[in-house]
This record gives sequence, structure tokens and C-alpha cells, in this order.
Amino acid sequence: MKKLSRKNIGLEKKLPIKVVQFGEGNFLRAFVDYAFQKLNKEVDFNAGVAVVQPIDRGLVSMLNDQDGLFTLFMKGVKKGQEIEEVEVISNIVKAIDPYANFNDYLSLAKEESLAFIISNTTEAGIAYVKSDTPQMQPPSSFPAKLTVLLHERFKHFQGDTSKGLTIIPCELINHNSETLKEIILKYIDDWNLGKAFENWLLNSCSFHSTLVDRIVPGYPKDEIESYNTQLDYSDNLIVAAETFFLWVIEGGDDLKEKLPFHKTDLDVKIVKDMQPYRTRKVRILNGAHTSMVPFSILYGNKTVKQTVDNNFTGNFVNNVIFNEINDTLPMDRAELKLFAEEVLDRFRNPFIKHQLADIALNSISKFKVRVLPSILEYASIHKKLPKHLTFSFACLIRFYKGSWKGESLPINDSSDIVAKFAEIWKSNEYSEIAKNTLRIKDFWGEDLTKVENLTEAITLALKEIDTNGIEVGFTNFGKTY
Repeated sequence: MKKLSRKNIGLEKKLPIKVVQFGEGNFLRAFVDYAFQKLNKEVDFNAGVAVVQPIDRGLVSMLNDQDGLFTLFMKGVKKGQEIEEVEVISNIVKAIDPYANFNDYLSLAKEESLAFIISNTTEAGIAYVKSDTPQMQPPSSFPAKLTVLLHERFKHFQGDTSKGLTIIPCELINHNSETLKEIILKYIDDWNLGKAFENWLLNSCSFHSTLVDRIVPGYPKDEIESYNTQLDYSDNLIVAAETFFLWVIEGGDDLKEKLPFHKTDLDVKIVKDMQPYRTRKVRILNGAHTSMVPFSILYGNKTVKQTVDNNFTGNFVNNVIFNEINDTLPMDRAELKLFAEEVLDRFRNPFIKHQLADIALNSISKFKVRVLPSILEYASIHKKLPKHLTFSFACLIRFYKGSWKGESLPINDSSDIVAKFAEIWKSNEYSEIAKNTLRIKDFWGEDLTKVENLTEAITLALKEIDTNGIEVGFTNFGKTY
């Protein structure tokens, strides 16, 4: 079978680079690259994407080996009808590993046609790292890398105000663009990059906060033969995604002119305030995902669909969403119920095998953003802890022990977080494990031992999990909380 390449499928014309994208993972390729391809096809947007690998290991070499091409399979159910679409995404024209080719990375700043910066480096990615310097090739953090790139562009075009960029981060933290801008400004100050550059950033560049919503399981390893039979070429970067798509971006009419998604059939909403959309989605969809992962893996499930289809784990997730998360949201109850039901339908999508292990990436930072606010808000409203979410929190802490019933667990987090839990789990006292985890402000943004009854609840849940397993352990835990 022929290899997937531009020559082999007749796509040798390359587009000018209008977008620099930090991140080459499944989500960005199935979401942002798909969206810009829609613009290219339907409004002749003529935008090529240059992908930057944000960490020192990734898929850039595989992308380059396929000339930036990959196949996107989109499957779903809409109004009872099964939908399947297959598309070769062809707008990635360059993929760069700045750790291996730093000068290639810097050269992106000099692209005349460059207009947009897009990123999704996970919730942990938009972070200030004090040790980063402009002499590093590259600095470690995404914001520091971006600062270096923007400064290079400022210098190359001699502060030309028309060469400012539209910066659209897609990380699932609240006020993602404002946070990113604040960190860049801190680096400008730390590195003495000058007032002129700071003014150019503030006046010539624009930052837009976002909400992204599409379930992207990624590479369908369990069904790859079935997918391969539908292609007449070999593709090592197949991505599977649901058909549902929603992108909410804060901005005004000027952004709508720059990004004319209203001329396509894609659900991209450019709005003045995206907070209602964000809160609903992050708490319900992402919160349900993140809260189910350790709980369901420890129970024995492998996928999201298995989790919601199983009587015990499905009932648990339903209670998490309808009786605990929804109860904390100051929105119309009927709308919340409708959205939650749609989310569960998406979880049950028979075409999508979303591996729980794949969602486990950076679970601590995800839990802080997606789940912890619901626990704290519920406790504030009801003067008691939410039973299911609290048990889920204990499952998360137990998950980070690293093994369960003699088998390794799919922990995928920073080395310092993994090391911290290894130290915590040296204790044989569940109360110490609970207290030493909950007090870490770097994990949770506050000392959670101060939350009434939380340390005691986590202590009991951890003991029940280890003594009786997930189902019996939860039943016993529920007798107390």
C-alpha cells in the first residue's frame, strides 16, 4: 500500500503559513486544523498551519514523514441518524521540533503571512517558569517559547504595527488568553525586553479566550484494521473524533472579519462573553470525564462508553452530573438538564472508543480546574460534601499510587507530581496520605485540609477503596457521607 504523502494523493501545492499552532496532538489536529481546513475550502481562506511541538517529545517527525497529512474519521448520531465523514486534513505545511531545530522555530516569526497563534498545551501548559531565559534554545514553558517568538517577530519587522498577531489559546483554563498575556508580560519584564516591545504586544496583538468542545479519542488502536480497510494508503496518524463541534471565542466584529466562520456551517461562536458556555461545558462534560477516569479504571472499565453503560459506574456518573455538578451551576435547570443529557449521549456514541487511559493525562491539574470547583461550591451551598465527587477525589489520590491489584496504572503527569505522590504513598496511614495530599497548594490552589470534613472523608474513602474495592467501598462510604 502506498504511503500517505502529498505527491501520492496529488496535494503538492503548499499554503502560505497563516497559523502557528503549539501542539501536534490528536485534539488540535481534529479540531483546529479541521476548522481552518473548512475555512480554506468554503471561503478560500488560504491558510497553512505550522505546527510546533511544545515539549521535547512528540509527533513532529511522524507528521513530517507524512508531509503533514493525516486522515480524520468523524462519527456520530444526530437525530437518530448515524453520520460518518472521512477527510484528509492537508493544511499543515510544516512541523517543527524547537528542541531539535531551534532556528527553524525562530524563522516562523519572519513569515509575512503569519496572522494567528493557536495553542493547546493542556491545562498545565500555560504556566510561568521562573528559570526560563531568552538564551535557552528553547525555554521550557509554552508562554516563554511564545515570548521568544513574538520578540523575534517584533525585531524582524522593526515594530511594524501591521505584523501583530491574533493569539487564541485553547487550553481549558478560565480566562486562558488573559493568563497567557500576563505571563508573557512578566517574561518581558524579567528579561528586560523593553517598553517598545511591550507596547507592540499590547497594541498590535490581540488575545482571545476560548472554549473548545469536541470529543477526540485520537488514534483508534483497537479498531485500526477496520479504519485501514477504508483507505488506499497507509496512515500512521489517523484520528477519530465525534461529529459534534463547538468553538466559542471571545471577540468582536474585527475578529469575525479575520475569521469568517459565519460563512461556513461550522458552529464557531464569536461572542463578547464566553463564561456561561465555558462554565457549563467544563463543569459538566470535562468534569464528568475527569471525575470518572480514576474511579472507573479502578473499577475495571477501559472506555467512557463502558463506564456510562455499566449499571454501577453509569449510575455513579449520572449522580455526579445531575445531582452534584448541575446543582452548583447558576443557570436554567431545564437547559442544564438538556445539555447534560446531550453529553451522556455523546459519551455513549457507539462509534467512539474513548480510552479512559487517554483522558488520564495531567489529571491533577485537570481535577483542580474541572472538578474541584463543583466540590467546593456544593459544600458551600449544602454545608456538606458531595458524596460521589468526594469519592471520586479519593479515587484520584489512590490512582496516583501507581498500581492496583498488582498492575501498573496509566499515570501520565509531570515527574514532580509523580514523585510527590510516591513520597506521600510511603505512609501506611490513610489520614496522613489524605492530609499530605490535600494540603499541597501547588496542586489545588489552596490548602484543602481547611475544607470542613474533607480530610476525614478522603481518609475513609481511601481505606474503603483498598479494603473493599470500588463498588462495596463506595456503598460503605455512602453510609457515612
